[in-house]
Amino acid sequence: MAQQALVIVESPTKAKTLTKFLGRNYSVLASGGHIMDLPKSKLGVDVEHDFTPQYTTIRGKGPTLKELRAAARRAKQVYLAPDPDREGEAIAWHLTQQLGNGSVDYKRLDFYEITRKAVEKALAEPRTINMNMVNAQQARRVMDRLVGYQVSPLLWRTIRYGLSAGRVQSVALRVIVEREREIAAFVPVEYWSILGLLEKLSDPAAQFEAKLAKIAGQPPDLKTELDAQRVVDALKAGQPVVHSVTRQEKRRSPKPPFKTSTLQQDSYQQLRFSSKKTMMIAQELYEGVDVPGEGTVGLISYMRTDSTRLAAEAVEEARGFIRTQYGEQYLPADPVIYDKKSATTQDAHEAIRPTAVARTPASLRSALSQPQLRLYTLIWNRFVACQMMPAVYDVTTVDVAVGDMILRATGSIPKFDGFRKVYASAEDGREEGEGTTLPDVQEGERLALRKITPKQHFTQPPPRFTEATLIKALEAAGIGRPSTYATIVTTILTRDYVVKDKGALKATDLGMTVTDLLVQNFPDIFEVEFTARMESDLDKIETGEDEWVKVVRDFYSPFSADLDRAAEKAGELRSAVQQESEVECEACGRKMVKKFGRNGPFLACPGYPECRNTKPLGGEQEAIQTDEVCPKCGSPMVVKTGRFGRFLACTAYPECKQTASFKVGVGCPEDGCKGQLVEKRTRRAKMFYGCDRYPECKFALWQRPVPTPCRACSAPFMVYKETKAAGPHLFCAKCKAVAAIENESNDSEMPEAMESGG
Repeated sequence: MAQQALVIVESPTKAKTLTKFLGRNYSVLASGGHIMDLPKSKLGVDVEHDFTPQYTTIRGKGPTLKELRAAARRAKQVYLAPDPDREGEAIAWHLTQQLGNGSVDYKRLDFYEITRKAVEKALAEPRTINMNMVNAQQARRVMDRLVGYQVSPLLWRTIRYGLSAGRVQSVALRVIVEREREIAAFVPVEYWSILGLLEKLSDPAAQFEAKLAKIAGQPPDLKTELDAQRVVDALKAGQPVVHSVTRQEKRRSPKPPFKTSTLQQDSYQQLRFSSKKTMMIAQELYEGVDVPGEGTVGLISYMRTDSTRLAAEAVEEARGFIRTQYGEQYLPADPVIYDKKSATTQDAHEAIRPTAVARTPASLRSALSQPQLRLYTLIWNRFVACQMMPAVYDVTTVDVAVGDMILRATGSIPKFDGFRKVYASAEDGREEGEGTTLPDVQEGERLALRKITPKQHFTQPPPRFTEATLIKALEAAGIGRPSTYATIVTTILTRDYVVKDKGALKATDLGMTVTDLLVQNFPDIFEVEFTARMESDLDKIETGEDEWVKVVRDFYSPFSADLDRAAEKAGELRSAVQQESEVECEACGRKMVKKFGRNGPFLACPGYPECRNTKPLGGEQEAIQTDEVCPKCGSPMVVKTGRFGRFLACTAYPECKQTASFKVGVGCPEDGCKGQLVEKRTRRAKMFYGCDRYPECKFALWQRPVPTPCRACSAPFMVYKETKAAGPHLFCAKCKAVAAIENESNDSEMPEAMESGG
C-alpha cells in the first residue's frame, strides 16, 4: 500500500516522537545526520574552479539511503524535517539529490519544538529548501576543510604527527593562550582599604561598618602601609558626622529567556554541567521524552538559537500560569518583550523554553533522569521568571564625614521578591549590602568611631576562563555561533591543547606552541577580528546579501599566501619549535631539545637518528590540579605524566606516595555499573582503558574514550582513533560510526556521524 507521505528527520529519537502523533498516514524515518560530505582521503575542494565541493556519499550510509529511497518511491509526498538550522538545511538539500524520484514533491518542514501543534502547523505551511542557508553551510564547510587539511600537515612536520588546526577552534585556543600569558606576566600591586566600625552615641548597640570611599572628593589611593596609617591616624583624630542619608527603591528586572550561550553559561555555573553535557541533555529534552499519560513528547523548543524572542502564545501561557500560581502581584501589566540584540542574531528561532509551561518540573520528576530534570528545571524557571515582575529592594546609603574623608555604608533589604521567587541567575549575584539593615541615623548626627581596620590587598591577575566565561567571551567577540560553542570547547580539550585545572581552562605547553606557530605564520586567518568578520560574512550569505564563492575567495587569497610562505620555511619552524634546554644528553653530550609526544612534552637528543636518547621533561609544569582528593590522606591529587603516561599523584609526596589511575571523564557503559573508565597498562606497558571497578567489572577498550555521544546510535561516548588515511577522528565502538574532529564548525552540537567501518 502506498504511503501518503514520508517525513525524514535526523535522529531516530525524533522519528520515534513524531511517529507517536502523526498517525498511520505518515511514515517517519531518520537519516542519522548527514548523508553526504567532503571525502576524507583528499581535500575535496576544487580550488581552481570556484571552490566546488566534491561531495561523496558518506561511507556506511548505504543501508540508510537504500531504505530512504525505497520509502520515497512509495510516497506521494516527501517532507524533509532535519533540524531548523544551516546544517539541517544542507542535509535536506543532499537528501533531494540522493533520493531521486522526480515525480515526488519535496517540501521542507520548519518546526522549533516537537509537539503535535507545532508539527501540524509546519505541515500546513511547508516551504522549499532555502539555498541561501545551504550556501552558508557550504561556505563554512569549505573554509574549514581548506584550513584543516592544509594547515594540519604543517603542524605534523614541525611539532608532531596527528595534530590538527581549525579555523574557529584555533582562534578560541589563542584567546585562552593569551589569557594564560597575561596571568604569567602579571605583577601584583599593593593597595590598602580601611573599614571603620561606627556607633550611635545615643544607642551603643546600634553599630554598623563603613568603608573609606573618598578623600578630598577623590577615590582613595592607598598604595602602602604608611599611606594607610596616615589615614588611620587622621580618622582617630577626627569626629565622625553623618554627611548624608540616601534612601531609594531599587528594581532588578529578570533576565531574558535562555539562548544557547546563556543556557550553557548558567548550566555550568549552577549545575556544573559542561557545555557538551548541557547540549546533549537539551537535545534529549527537545527530541522527546516519554511522559506518563502523554506518550513521547518534546519538552523544550530548539536549543540552538541566539534569539531571545518568544512566541506570543507561549508568553500568554506563562502569564496565565503566573496569575494562577503566584497571584496578580507577580504579573506585569503587559507582556515582557525581549528584542533581538544585534543584526547578526538569527531571529527565526525562538528562545529556549518549555513547550508547555503546565509541565512543571515537579510533574515530570518520575519521567526524567536526574540530569534531565535539573536542566529542564533551569529552563522552565528562567522562562517563567522572564515574564514576572522585577524584584524590589529598599536601599539605604549612609555617608559619614571625618574631616575631608567619607566612610560609606550600604544596606539593602528585599521588599518584594518578584521574579526571584522562581529564578535567581548565577550572574545576578547579590545586591550590595543585601540583608544588611543600617541603624536609623540623621544627617548631621555625630557618631563614635569604635574601631578602624586597615587591610592590605594585592591586585589579582585576570582569572583563567571557565567553559562559561570562554563562551561569553567568544560570543562577545563574534566568534562562533550557538551551534558551535560546545564543539569549540570539546575539540580543544580533546586535542590536549587545553586541560581543565580545577574547572578552569589552562593552555598546555602543546597548545601554546601550536598557537605561536599558527599566529606567527597565519596572522590574518587566526586573528580574532578576522574570524568574527567571517562569521558575519556567513550570516550575509544566509540572508542573501553576499555570494558564497566570493566570501570563500576573499578568505582563501590571504590564507593561500600565508600557507606558501610557511611551507617554504618548514625546516626553520621545526627548529624554532624544538627549544634547546640546558640538559646535556648523557649519551653524546649535545644539549637536549624539547619535543612533543602523545604523552606530552619530553626532552630528546637533537642527534637523532644517530642518538635516540630521550628523557621525561621534569618540573612542576607536568602537574595539573584536579578536583580529586587522595583516598589515603585527603590531600589534593594532581595529574602527572610519567614513563607510562598520565596518572594521579598525591600532592603530599613524599610523606604520602599514593597514586591512582587517570580518569578520562567517561562512565563505564556496562549496565548497572557506576564505575569510571581509567587509563591502565598491560604487563607489556601497552595502554588500554578499563573500569575502575575491576575485578567487579571487566569492561575494557584499547582506544581512548572521548565523552562525545554518538549521533547515530546515542551511545554515551566514542573513541579517539588516528590513521594516516583518515587522520584523527572519533569512532563509535557500538555502531561503528565515525565522527570527524576536523569538521569543527559543524552547526550541530556534536560531530555528525560521518561513516561506518574501522
